[in-house]
Amino acid sequence: MKKIIIVIGVVLLLFIILLYTSLNSTPEDYKTSTIISPENIEDMNFKDYDSLTIAASTLYEANDLKKMMQGEHYRKAWATPLRVKVAFLDTLLGGLKVVKEGGGNQTKSLKLEDSIGNKYTLRSINKTPAPLVPEFAKTLGLENIIVDGISAQHPYAATVVAILADAAHIHHTDPKIYFIPKQESLMEYNDAYGNKLFVFEHETESGTNWTSEENVSEIIETDDLQELKLERGEKLKIDERALVRARLFDLVIGDWDRHAKQWGWIIKNTDDGQVAIPLPSDRDNAFFNISGIIPNIIASKNVTPEMRPFQADIDYMPGLIHDFDVYFLKSTPETVFVEEAKKLQNLLTDAVIKKALRQWPAEIYELDGKAIEKKLKSRRAELLTYAKAFKRILDEKDYPTKVLKGSEDVEFNGHYLKCFECY
Repeated sequence: MKKIIIVIGVVLLLFIILLYTSLNSTPEDYKTSTIISPENIEDMNFKDYDSLTIAASTLYEANDLKKMMQGEHYRKAWATPLRVKVAFLDTLLGGLKVVKEGGGNQTKSLKLEDSIGNKYTLRSINKTPAPLVPEFAKTLGLENIIVDGISAQHPYAATVVAILADAAHIHHTDPKIYFIPKQESLMEYNDAYGNKLFVFEHETESGTNWTSEENVSEIIETDDLQELKLERGEKLKIDERALVRARLFDLVIGDWDRHAKQWGWIIKNTDDGQVAIPLPSDRDNAFFNISGIIPNIIASKNVTPEMRPFQADIDYMPGLIHDFDVYFLKSTPETVFVEEAKKLQNLLTDAVIKKALRQWPAEIYELDGKAIEKKLKSRRAELLTYAKAFKRILDEKDYPTKVLKGSEDVEFNGHYLKCFECY
């Protein structure tokens, strides 16, 4: 009841500021192209360019009043032009073909494949969050507040996270940023995907091994891992230490959105069976920099506890623990959390953090790099405390009991529980 009252209060507050919002944006803003480009972009021959200077989006530019109400976020980073490579699919990595269209609630994507079966994804840097706008917000004309919240995501976080992950001995999808011109290789997707910025990365599902691990049979997603676990039982182990390290790493970088669909698993053959090694993906919410009167209300621990801001310290740990964690890590001893926290503290040195952020172009580093660097060091320093709290909260939670269609109860880590369908 308390949470319902708070939500109603938030809705009323949003309604009060509707007039202010309507003066600063229009409901159609998110439907327009956000690429900063020459007026004759449609006539440009991008074959003549190895790279070009372009901004991710001007959609999030705001005056002082809007910044106060809806937050400063990373608006300047989104609007700052930077130099990126131009890529054509018929020559990238020896040639790639479009397999199908994909994407979640916010991100449009294309699934690609090379000549030997390696799979890749083109994920749009610009988001289309219209599917996330609740009906009450549409009714009140407040959808722009939801759309504007994307500015709390850093458009170039993924490349920094990959460098930090390398140092932490955590697998990643090797993200790179490309400008993808309109081209014949995009086929029927040319108009929707051409002339835009994308994160290009490996898929978390593959029949080929593109990772640094040896003796890999396949790379699968979480729902398929659950099916495989049902089939193979104790012959398939989960690399719990690697998963603990990856989840503690998420705490350091402030990536609060780590549901089951954002994990792949590297299935490695061993002498006595197989081991599943975690492969995190989708770093849209790393360094999530939420601020402003309205976002702070929405991100309150009593309203949206999972939406935690990237600050110098973690303000509400329970919001960051998911069913995914309980399912895989509830029976993992606290000693593992402590040991992996200490290992991360040693691996993520000041030099590593500085190197990761310095790979950004100077104009982006000057905007956000120093502040993010300071927060990373602060969270790293408290990681042992966070690790113990993580385990304590896991102990307090019950195992998830959502049923995977067609499955029976399965013994997992010494406990019987039902597989849960990917959420």
